[in-house]
Amino acid sequence: MTRSKWLGATLLVALSPLALAHTHLKEAVPADNSTVKSPESIALTFSEAARLTALSIQKDGGEEQKLAPLPSAAASHVMVPAPKLTAGKYTLNYRVVSNDNHVTSGKIHFTVTEGSAK
Repeated sequence: MTRSKWLGATLLVALSPLALAHTHLKEAVPADNSTVKSPESIALTFSEAARLTALSIQKDGGEEQKLAPLPSAAASHVMVPAPKLTAGKYTLNYRVVSNDNHVTSGKIHFTVTEGSAK
């Protein structure tokens, strides 16, 4: 192996823990690509405590709706009341800030069938 390949391999090994150190979504309810009855709440679980700074939901072809109230403190598990959702496809958008001020955002897609989750 040439010197440059060794250096490249060493850098990859050395920097890989940094890539894994940022907050990431571990679980969502409703889950990504799931089909559910209209949920009463949205639950997000992250790999570490983070502050939820934005949460919105949008039905295909509809207006984006901000969800509130958002928790004021950092937490690894957050739950926010869901609005009444009619049948259709939805996208949930979230943004969190971790303790090291790294911003992570993502989308969760799910489909709501008729009826509520009660």
